[in-house]
Amino acid sequence: MASAQGSNPNRALTDTRFSDLKPPLSQAVLDALTKSGFDFCTPVQAATIPLLCSYKDVAVDAATGSGKTLAFLVPLVEILRRSSSPKPHQILILDEADRLLDMGFQKQINAIISRLPKLRRTGLFSATQTEAVEELSKAGLRNPVRVEVQAEMKILDNPTFSQQQAPSKTPSGLHIEYLECEADKKPSQLVQLLAQNMSKKIIIYFMTCACVDYWGVVLPQISALKRLSIISLHGKMKQTAREKALASFTSLASGILLCTDVAARGLDIPGVDCIVQYDPPQDPNVFIHRVGRTARLGRQGNAIVFLLPKEEAYVEFLRLRRVPLEERKSPDDVCDIVPQIRSAAKKDRDVMEKGLRAFVSYIRAYKEHHCSYIFRWKELEIGKLGMGYGLLQLPAMPDLKHHNLSTEGFTPLEDISIDEIKYKDKSREKQRKKNLQAKKAAEPQQKVQKPKAASTTTATLMRKKTARQRRAVQSVEDDDEMAQEYRLLKKLKRGTINESEYAKLTGTEDLL
Repeated sequence: MASAQGSNPNRALTDTRFSDLKPPLSQAVLDALTKSGFDFCTPVQAATIPLLCSYKDVAVDAATGSGKTLAFLVPLVEILRRSSSPKPHQILILDEADRLLDMGFQKQINAIISRLPKLRRTGLFSATQTEAVEELSKAGLRNPVRVEVQAEMKILDNPTFSQQQAPSKTPSGLHIEYLECEADKKPSQLVQLLAQNMSKKIIIYFMTCACVDYWGVVLPQISALKRLSIISLHGKMKQTAREKALASFTSLASGILLCTDVAARGLDIPGVDCIVQYDPPQDPNVFIHRVGRTARLGRQGNAIVFLLPKEEAYVEFLRLRRVPLEERKSPDDVCDIVPQIRSAAKKDRDVMEKGLRAFVSYIRAYKEHHCSYIFRWKELEIGKLGMGYGLLQLPAMPDLKHHNLSTEGFTPLEDISIDEIKYKDKSREKQRKKNLQAKKAAEPQQKVQKPKAASTTTATLMRKKTARQRRAVQSVEDDDEMAQEYRLLKKLKRGTINESEYAKLTGTEDLL
C-alpha cells in the first residue's frame, strides 16, 4: 500500500503512477509528464496505456474529461521513440469516433482504413459508444480489448427516480440540474443565475450561431451584468476570431462564454465552474459532451439545462441514458429583463435585426431536434418565445401562417414604427437611408397592371370541398412545404446556396 505522502487525494485519479506502468515508459516521457504536473494516472490512462504500448488494439469508452487524450498520446510517443525507423502508418487513432460517424464520415474512414497495413495497432476513443462505433470497431480493429470506464451514479433524493445504483455517463464530480420555465421567463432566469455567480467561469450553449450573435450583444447591455466579461464563439466566425475568443476566455478567472456546439467537444478550458444549456442540443448525444467541459479530472462542477414545460420528458429520457438530473426550482421574484432587451432593440436597428434572425433560426433549428417526440415544434408557443427574445413585433413567418402556432402571450409595441428604428452605426444608417431612397425611386417603374382574378379561385374551390377534404388538401400542402424547406436547408448546410438565397427561397428575406 502506498504511503500517505505518495497516495493521490484526487478521487478521479488512481494510485497508479505513470512510473509504475508496465511495460515501463521511457525516462524522457516520465520527465515530461512530471514537469507538466502529471504524476498519477486516471482509470482510463492506467488501463489503456499499457495495452497500446503492448501493441494491442483498444476500443475505449470513457466519460468526457476522464483523460482519454493523454491515454493515446503517451503510447504514440513511446512507440515512435522505440522504433529507430518506424514503419509508416505504425498505428491509427480515431478520437471522437462517434462524432466522426455522426457527421457522415463513415465512407471516408473506411477508405482510410482500407489503405493502411493490416498489421497495425488501432485505438478507437469515444465518450458515447453508438451502434455505428460498434460496427466500426468490428471492421477496423483486430481482437480489440474493450476499456470501459464509468462514473458512479449518485442516488437522487427523488421518488420519481429509481433508487438502484447504476454507472453514470457523466463525471462523478458533476452535479446536473434542470430548470423548467416558460419561454418568456427564460432570459430573466438566466440573468438572475449569472448575477448570482459573478465570480464564476461559465459556458452558455445556444442552438444556433444567430442566437449567440444576438445574446452576445444583448446581455452586456443588461444592467445587472455590466461588470461581466462576455465572449461569443461559434462556427461561422473566422478561425482567427475563434482562436482569439477562446484564448480570451481561457485566460479569464471569471466570465461568460456564449457558444454553439463548436465548443462542445475537444476543448479543455481550465477552471470552468458551470455549464448552462440555454437551449438543449438537437442531438442528445451532445448533451454529455457539453456538460463535460466542467468537472474535469475529478474536479467539482455544475450544469443547468433550461427546459420548457412541454419538454419535461427530456429528464426521464436522459435518466434512461444514465445521465441523472435534479430539479432546480425557479425563483418567483426574478426581475423581468424583457423591457431592457426591447429598449436596446429600439435604440439600435442592429440589435432588433439580430433578434429577428435569432428567433427565426431557433424555430428552424427546433424542427431538426432528433428527439422530435419530446421537442415538438408544432407545439411551440411562439408568442411567449417572441417575448423571451425581446422582439418588438412578431415576424411574418410561413410557419406561423400555415401551422397556427400559438401567438398568445406576445404584446407587440404599438407606439413605434419598425422602419424608423436607426442603426447606432452611422455609416450603416447612412447606407440604409440610401437604399430606402433608391427603392422608393424604383417603385413607380415596377408597377404593373394586376391580372384579372380567375372566375374560379383556389379559395372558392376550397370552400366547395368538405371539411375533411379541406384538411387533406391543407395537409398535403403543408407536407410539400416542409419537404421543400428541408431540401433547401440541406443545400444551405452543403454550401450549395448561401443564407440570402435560402431566405429568399423560403420567403423570409425581409427578416435579414
